[in-house]
Amino acid sequence: MNETPHDPVVTDPQLYHLLFENDRVRVLEYRDRPGDRTSPHRHPDSVMVTLSSFQRRVSSGGRQVDIELGAGEARWVGAQEHTGENTGDTETRCVFVELKGEPLAGAAQLGPSGH
Repeated sequence: MNETPHDPVVTDPQLYHLLFENDRVRVLEYRDRPGDRTSPHRHPDSVMVTLSSFQRRVSSGGRQVDIELGAGEARWVGAQEHTGENTGDTETRCVFVELKGEPLAGAAQLGPSGH
């Protein structure tokens, strides 16, 4: 396993669960309830696949963004450190496919993007 102090599996083990890992990728399941918050944690470049519709707030370094996503969406999440909060009235369920290796060049957008 590739655990570090800011690894979401370490910071929030009640919310993040390891599903699969090899030399190239790590796959995490994320599940929370309305009002749940995460501790500060890091993600490498990842693809997030939503399993439910949800609303959340993602914050980092004094910046924050409110996100609303539907079930069945796939979004790019550039390498970043953040906290998250379920601000809606539904459970959040999603899967992260974390890529191993160097992140893509350029500034990462906070939260997921459609690109």
